[in-house]
Amino acid sequence: MTAFHRIADVGPRPKRRAGRRTVVRFYVAGLLAAAVSSPASATEPCKPLSHAGHGYTICRFDAATDRIRVFHGNPNGTPYRTFDRLATALRTSGETLVFAMNGGMYQDDRRPVGLLVIDGREIAPLNRSAWIGNFYLKPNGVFFVSDGRAGALETDAFREQRLAPQFATQSGPMLVIDGKLHPRFLVDATSRNIRNGVGVSADGREVVFAISTTPVTFHEFGSLFRDALKTPNALYLDGSISRLYAPGIGRNDGGEDMGPIVGVVATPAEQPASSKGPTP
Repeated sequence: MTAFHRIADVGPRPKRRAGRRTVVRFYVAGLLAAAVSSPASATEPCKPLSHAGHGYTICRFDAATDRIRVFHGNPNGTPYRTFDRLATALRTSGETLVFAMNGGMYQDDRRPVGLLVIDGREIAPLNRSAWIGNFYLKPNGVFFVSDGRAGALETDAFREQRLAPQFATQSGPMLVIDGKLHPRFLVDATSRNIRNGVGVSADGREVVFAISTTPVTFHEFGSLFRDALKTPNALYLDGSISRLYAPGIGRNDGGEDMGPIVGVVATPAEQPASSKGPTP
Protein backbone atom coordinates (compact mmCIF):
# COMPACT_ATOMS: atom_id res chain seq x y z
CA MET A 1 0.00 0.00 0.00
CA THR A 2 1.04 3.60 -0.12
CA ALA A 3 3.23 4.99 2.63
CA PHE A 4 0.39 7.09 4.05
CA HIS A 5 -1.75 4.24 5.36
CA ARG A 6 -2.89 5.28 8.79
CA ILE A 7 -1.18 4.07 11.96
CA ALA A 8 -3.82 2.61 14.24
CA ASP A 9 -1.86 0.34 16.57
CA VAL A 10 1.02 2.45 17.76
CA GLY A 11 1.07 5.38 20.11
CA PRO A 12 0.49 8.24 19.94
CA ARG A 13 -1.83 8.24 16.92
CA PRO A 14 -1.24 10.88 14.23
CA LYS A 15 -4.15 12.22 12.18
CA ARG A 16 -5.10 10.31 9.11
CA ARG A 17 -4.27 11.97 5.80
CA ALA A 18 -7.40 13.14 3.98
CA GLY A 19 -8.42 11.44 0.79
CA ARG A 20 -6.84 8.05 1.50
CA ARG A 21 -8.49 5.24 -0.43
CA THR A 22 -7.55 1.60 -0.21
CA VAL A 23 -9.02 -1.35 -2.04
CA VAL A 24 -8.42 -4.61 -0.20
CA ARG A 25 -9.20 -8.15 -1.20
CA PHE A 26 -8.33 -11.26 0.75
CA TYR A 27 -8.44 -14.89 -0.24
CA VAL A 28 -6.86 -16.14 2.96
CA ALA A 29 -9.16 -18.97 4.01
CA GLY A 30 -8.98 -20.93 0.77
CA LEU A 31 -5.27 -20.33 0.34
CA LEU A 32 -4.50 -21.46 3.87
CA ALA A 33 -6.53 -24.62 3.36
CA ALA A 34 -4.60 -25.40 0.19
CA ALA A 35 -1.30 -24.91 1.96
CA VAL A 36 -2.25 -27.16 4.88
CA SER A 37 -3.67 -29.93 2.68
CA SER A 38 -0.56 -30.12 0.47
CA PRO A 39 2.45 -31.19 2.56
CA ALA A 40 5.72 -29.65 1.35
CA SER A 41 8.81 -31.70 0.69
CA ALA A 42 11.99 -31.28 2.70
CA THR A 43 13.20 -28.77 0.11
CA GLU A 44 10.09 -26.57 0.25
CA PRO A 45 11.11 -23.25 1.82
CA CYS A 46 7.60 -22.23 2.95
CA LYS A 47 5.89 -23.87 5.91
CA PRO A 48 3.09 -23.04 8.34
CA LEU A 49 3.94 -21.85 11.85
CA SER A 50 1.78 -21.06 14.85
CA HIS A 51 2.94 -18.52 17.43
CA ALA A 52 1.07 -16.99 20.38
CA GLY A 53 -2.30 -18.07 19.02
CA HIS A 54 -1.80 -16.79 15.47
CA GLY A 55 -0.98 -18.56 12.22
CA TYR A 56 1.77 -17.61 9.80
CA THR A 57 3.45 -18.88 6.67
CA ILE A 58 7.22 -18.75 7.02
CA CYS A 59 9.66 -18.95 4.08
CA ARG A 60 13.37 -19.45 4.80
CA PHE A 61 16.26 -18.84 2.43
CA ASP A 62 20.05 -18.79 2.49
CA ALA A 63 21.45 -15.50 1.21
CA ALA A 64 24.64 -17.26 0.12
CA THR A 65 23.00 -19.91 -2.07
CA ASP A 66 19.47 -18.72 -2.92
CA ARG A 67 18.98 -16.00 -5.50
CA ILE A 68 17.12 -13.41 -3.44
CA ARG A 69 16.20 -10.39 -5.53
CA VAL A 70 14.11 -7.25 -5.59
CA PHE A 71 11.91 -6.49 -8.60
CA HIS A 72 9.84 -3.57 -9.75
CA GLY A 73 9.37 -3.29 -13.51
CA ASN A 74 10.40 -4.40 -16.97
CA PRO A 75 13.30 -2.81 -18.92
CA ASN A 76 10.94 -0.06 -20.07
CA GLY A 77 10.19 0.85 -16.47
CA THR A 78 6.60 -0.40 -16.41
CA PRO A 79 5.86 -1.91 -12.97
CA TYR A 80 5.12 -5.64 -12.95
CA ARG A 81 2.27 -5.06 -10.46
CA THR A 82 1.43 -8.79 -10.17
CA PHE A 83 3.26 -12.02 -9.44
CA ASP A 84 2.07 -13.55 -12.70
CA ARG A 85 3.57 -10.77 -14.83
CA LEU A 86 6.88 -11.11 -13.00
CA ALA A 87 6.90 -14.91 -13.34
CA THR A 88 6.18 -14.62 -17.07
CA ALA A 89 9.00 -12.12 -17.57
CA LEU A 90 11.47 -14.37 -15.77
CA ARG A 91 10.52 -17.37 -17.86
CA THR A 92 11.65 -15.55 -21.00
CA SER A 93 15.19 -15.56 -19.56
CA GLY A 94 15.04 -19.19 -18.48
CA GLU A 95 14.43 -18.49 -14.80
CA THR A 96 11.66 -19.64 -12.48
CA LEU A 97 10.06 -17.59 -9.74
CA VAL A 98 9.95 -19.93 -6.73
CA PHE A 99 8.89 -17.38 -4.12
CA ALA A 100 7.70 -13.77 -3.98
CA MET A 101 6.10 -11.25 -1.64
CA ASN A 102 5.07 -7.64 -1.98
CA GLY A 103 8.28 -5.87 -1.03
CA GLY A 104 7.67 -2.37 0.23
CA MET A 105 5.38 0.64 0.05
CA TYR A 106 4.64 2.66 -3.04
CA GLN A 107 3.01 5.74 -4.52
CA ASP A 108 -0.35 5.62 -6.31
CA ASP A 109 1.48 4.99 -9.60
CA ARG A 110 3.39 2.09 -7.95
CA ARG A 111 6.70 3.95 -7.79
CA PRO A 112 8.58 3.07 -4.58
CA VAL A 113 8.32 5.50 -1.68
CA GLY A 114 11.87 4.83 -0.50
CA LEU A 115 15.17 3.34 -1.59
CA LEU A 116 15.03 0.73 -4.32
CA VAL A 117 18.18 -0.90 -5.70
CA ILE A 118 18.04 -3.53 -8.45
CA ASP A 119 21.15 -5.22 -9.86
CA GLY A 120 23.29 -2.58 -8.16
CA ARG A 121 21.43 0.32 -9.78
CA GLU A 122 19.56 2.83 -7.62
CA ILE A 123 16.01 3.11 -8.95
CA ALA A 124 14.80 5.40 -6.16
CA PRO A 125 16.82 7.20 -3.44
CA LEU A 126 16.84 6.68 0.30
CA ASN A 127 13.92 8.50 1.93
CA ARG A 128 14.67 10.09 5.31
CA SER A 129 11.65 12.43 5.33
CA ALA A 130 9.31 12.87 8.27
CA TRP A 131 5.62 12.39 7.54
CA ILE A 132 2.66 10.32 8.70
CA GLY A 133 1.96 6.66 7.95
CA ASN A 134 3.61 3.33 8.55
CA PHE A 135 6.58 3.98 6.26
CA TYR A 136 7.50 7.09 8.27
CA LEU A 137 7.11 5.49 11.69
CA LYS A 138 10.75 5.94 12.72
CA PRO A 139 12.89 4.04 12.84
CA ASN A 140 12.06 2.61 9.46
CA GLY A 141 14.63 0.58 7.57
CA VAL A 142 16.15 -1.12 4.56
CA PHE A 143 16.28 -4.79 3.59
CA PHE A 144 19.26 -5.52 1.37
CA VAL A 145 21.24 -8.36 -0.21
CA SER A 146 24.82 -8.28 -1.43
CA ASP A 147 27.75 -10.70 -1.77
CA GLY A 148 25.98 -13.66 -0.20
CA ARG A 149 24.78 -11.77 2.85
CA ALA A 150 21.58 -9.96 3.75
CA GLY A 151 20.57 -7.38 6.29
CA ALA A 152 17.71 -5.36 7.74
CA LEU A 153 19.02 -2.08 9.08
CA GLU A 154 17.52 1.15 10.37
CA THR A 155 17.56 3.78 7.63
CA ASP A 156 20.11 6.02 9.37
CA ALA A 157 22.39 3.06 10.15
CA PHE A 158 22.21 1.94 6.53
CA ARG A 159 23.15 5.43 5.37
CA GLU A 160 26.01 5.76 7.87
CA GLN A 161 27.56 2.48 6.75
CA ARG A 162 27.64 3.70 3.12
CA LEU A 163 26.55 0.30 1.85
CA ALA A 164 26.26 -0.41 -1.86
CA PRO A 165 24.07 -3.52 -2.04
CA GLN A 166 23.10 -5.42 -5.15
CA PHE A 167 19.42 -5.39 -4.14
CA ALA A 168 17.60 -3.25 -1.57
CA THR A 169 14.15 -2.03 -0.65
CA GLN A 170 13.19 0.51 2.01
CA SER A 171 10.05 0.19 4.10
CA GLY A 172 8.82 0.80 7.59
CA PRO A 173 8.55 0.53 10.40
CA MET A 174 11.34 -1.72 11.63
CA LEU A 175 9.79 -4.60 13.54
CA VAL A 176 12.81 -5.72 15.55
CA ILE A 177 15.94 -3.65 16.18
CA ASP A 178 18.94 -5.40 17.73
CA GLY A 179 16.65 -7.90 19.45
CA LYS A 180 14.10 -5.35 20.69
CA LEU A 181 10.65 -4.51 19.37
CA HIS A 182 10.03 -1.12 17.79
CA PRO A 183 9.58 1.27 20.73
CA ARG A 184 6.16 2.50 19.61
CA PHE A 185 4.42 -0.88 19.32
CA LEU A 186 1.59 -1.24 21.84
CA VAL A 187 0.99 -4.59 23.52
CA ASP A 188 -2.73 -3.78 23.87
CA ALA A 189 -3.19 -2.53 20.30
CA THR A 190 -6.53 -3.28 18.65
CA SER A 191 -5.83 -2.58 14.97
CA ARG A 192 -5.17 -5.80 13.07
CA ASN A 193 -4.17 -6.57 9.50
CA ILE A 194 -2.76 -9.36 7.41
CA ARG A 195 0.90 -8.35 7.56
CA ASN A 196 4.18 -9.44 5.93
CA GLY A 197 7.81 -8.75 6.72
CA VAL A 198 11.36 -10.05 6.63
CA GLY A 199 13.92 -10.88 9.27
CA VAL A 200 17.63 -11.64 8.96
CA SER A 201 19.86 -13.78 11.18
CA ALA A 202 22.79 -12.23 13.05
CA ASP A 203 25.33 -13.58 10.54
CA GLY A 204 23.34 -12.34 7.54
CA ARG A 205 22.97 -15.80 6.03
CA GLU A 206 19.40 -16.79 6.85
CA VAL A 207 16.56 -14.65 5.50
CA VAL A 208 13.09 -15.37 6.87
CA PHE A 209 9.97 -13.97 5.22
CA ALA A 210 6.66 -14.18 7.07
CA ILE A 211 3.03 -13.44 6.29
CA SER A 212 0.20 -13.83 8.76
CA THR A 213 -2.78 -16.00 7.91
CA THR A 214 -5.06 -14.02 10.22
CA PRO A 215 -5.00 -10.30 11.08
CA VAL A 216 -2.39 -9.38 13.71
CA THR A 217 -1.15 -6.22 15.42
CA PHE A 218 2.31 -4.74 14.96
CA HIS A 219 3.26 -5.96 18.44
CA GLU A 220 2.17 -9.52 17.69
CA PHE A 221 3.92 -9.53 14.33
CA GLY A 222 7.15 -8.10 15.70
CA SER A 223 7.07 -10.65 18.54
CA LEU A 224 6.97 -13.45 15.95
CA PHE A 225 10.35 -12.35 14.56
CA ARG A 226 11.88 -11.65 17.96
CA ASP A 227 10.63 -14.66 19.93
CA ALA A 228 9.89 -17.44 17.44
CA LEU A 229 12.10 -16.74 14.45
CA LYS A 230 14.97 -15.36 16.57
CA THR A 231 15.97 -12.72 14.02
CA PRO A 232 17.68 -9.79 15.77
CA ASN A 233 16.54 -7.40 13.04
CA ALA A 234 13.32 -7.47 11.05
CA LEU A 235 11.51 -5.06 8.74
CA TYR A 236 7.82 -4.59 8.05
CA LEU A 237 7.06 -4.82 4.34
CA ASP A 238 3.35 -4.00 4.31
CA GLY A 239 -0.12 -4.79 5.60
CA SER A 240 -3.64 -5.41 4.27
CA ILE A 241 -2.36 -5.82 0.69
CA SER A 242 0.19 -8.43 1.86
CA ARG A 243 0.45 -11.37 -0.50
CA LEU A 244 2.52 -14.50 -1.05
CA TYR A 245 3.61 -16.39 -4.16
CA ALA A 246 4.76 -19.87 -3.17
CA PRO A 247 3.87 -22.41 -5.89
CA GLY A 248 5.33 -25.24 -3.83
CA ILE A 249 2.42 -24.92 -1.40
CA GLY A 250 -0.17 -23.81 -3.94
CA ARG A 251 -0.12 -20.08 -3.13
CA ASN A 252 -0.48 -17.31 -5.68
CA ASP A 253 -2.39 -14.57 -3.84
CA GLY A 254 -4.33 -12.07 -5.89
CA GLY A 255 -5.49 -8.58 -5.07
CA GLU A 256 -4.49 -4.96 -5.49
CA ASP A 257 -1.57 -4.23 -7.85
CA MET A 258 1.81 -4.04 -6.11
CA GLY A 259 4.89 -1.84 -6.28
CA PRO A 260 8.24 -3.41 -5.32
CA ILE A 261 8.38 -7.21 -5.08
CA VAL A 262 10.94 -9.37 -3.27
CA GLY A 263 11.49 -12.81 -4.74
CA VAL A 264 13.71 -15.83 -5.16
CA VAL A 265 14.50 -17.20 -8.61
CA ALA A 266 15.99 -20.46 -9.85
CA THR A 267 16.89 -22.18 -13.07
CA PRO A 268 14.74 -25.24 -13.90
CA ALA A 269 17.41 -27.52 -12.43
CA GLU A 270 17.34 -25.58 -9.15
CA GLN A 271 13.56 -25.46 -8.75
CA PRO A 272 12.28 -27.43 -5.73
CA ALA A 273 10.69 -30.74 -6.69
CA SER A 274 7.58 -29.79 -4.71
CA SER A 275 6.79 -26.78 -6.90
CA LYS A 276 3.52 -27.23 -8.80
CA GLY A 277 3.22 -23.97 -10.69
CA PRO A 278 1.02 -21.01 -9.78
CA THR A 279 -2.53 -21.40 -8.60
CA PRO A 280 -4.79 -18.48 -9.57
